[in-house]
Amino acid sequence: MTRAVTPRTAPIRTTTVRLTLPVATLLLGALPLAAQQYSFGPANADFKPGFEGQTRAAAPMDDTQVTPVAETVVDGLVHPWGIAVLPDDSYLVTERAGRLRRITAEGDLSEPITGVPEVVAEGQGGMLDVALAPDFAESRVVYLTYAKPMGDGLSATAAARAVLSEDMTSLTELTDIFVQDPPSPTTKHYGSRIVPDGDHVWITTGEHSSMAERDNAQQLDMSYGKVIRVTPEGDAPDDNPFVSDEAAIATIYTLGHRNIQGAALDPETGKLWTLEHGPKGGDELNLIEPGLNYGWPVVSYGIRYSGDPVGSGKARAEGFAEPRYYWDPVIAPGGFTFYEGDMFAGWEGDVIAASLNPGGLVRLQMEGTNVTGEARYLGDLGRVRDIEIAPDGAILALTDKENGALIRITPEG
Repeated sequence: MTRAVTPRTAPIRTTTVRLTLPVATLLLGALPLAAQQYSFGPANADFKPGFEGQTRAAAPMDDTQVTPVAETVVDGLVHPWGIAVLPDDSYLVTERAGRLRRITAEGDLSEPITGVPEVVAEGQGGMLDVALAPDFAESRVVYLTYAKPMGDGLSATAAARAVLSEDMTSLTELTDIFVQDPPSPTTKHYGSRIVPDGDHVWITTGEHSSMAERDNAQQLDMSYGKVIRVTPEGDAPDDNPFVSDEAAIATIYTLGHRNIQGAALDPETGKLWTLEHGPKGGDELNLIEPGLNYGWPVVSYGIRYSGDPVGSGKARAEGFAEPRYYWDPVIAPGGFTFYEGDMFAGWEGDVIAASLNPGGLVRLQMEGTNVTGEARYLGDLGRVRDIEIAPDGAILALTDKENGALIRITPEG
């Protein structure tokens, strides 16, 4: 069931967020970013990285001084989850309770858009991600992910496509292009990022968290804990890695994932990267390659919340892909993107990621497939669920709260 919320609009108001520095936040002031080393705090696990630079990178070496400024575009959003930028510089935003809304650049919040699917808005479920088809200007196709009710108290990660009306008030032709199999009794770890690239649509799933289900991430006849790759119509592409395996689900692209809530295409290479929640430690940045097994729940750079080891008790083992970067303690990642724009000098191609805990933004300086620097910003924003880049290069962030907000982030001055 979903509940109606009276739309609330607000003028854009500017707040310069300056943070203090104990363990959980990074000082943002007049110092160059090269001098701002984040204090990560003690790790939960005793594992050593598999290669140099795989974790706890030094602060980025920037030539510029940047103090990010956070502006509230609109608040009154109830646990917003996903954002997509429309061609007219307005935004589509999901609310987990089961709503899709449009927000203008000036902060006007629409009534809920009609025609969305029914969702299970319990636990971590609900209306989740939203993305535009690359040809949206002609097709008006929108993609959604959501927790789909499957009867008997079960639900599944699902992805659907629909057509957004010209007046942006309704969806039509709603069709599922993926439904996780089998459905789950557990309303956690839905994954649910969706990334269309024109020829394909990438969908991430989780393993639903329970001890009884997490091993399903290793099973090719179940779509738990996977990266899924389908055509825009929901079929398995002929070059998917498991299409010739009769025992496997043909839409599976990779396996061995815990709960992927960030996914983005590298604009230089077109490769998919993901951000994955670990347990107590062990959040991962992964480069997705066809057919690889990323290890969960056999290996992990984290430990169980109880303090017990995960699976084999090892961080890595033969046959499992290594993360390109990992965190311990965690950042609890939401969505992320590769920065493209001129507003933040020197950030082009870097990962800009949402953090739910400790919160704010995480920036990873990238050189090819290697992380060469890490910085944290705006921790006082709290739980940030998704990130996008505005056409002018500003960073857009959604705060995942009962009174959530769309935030616009620009450099001071």
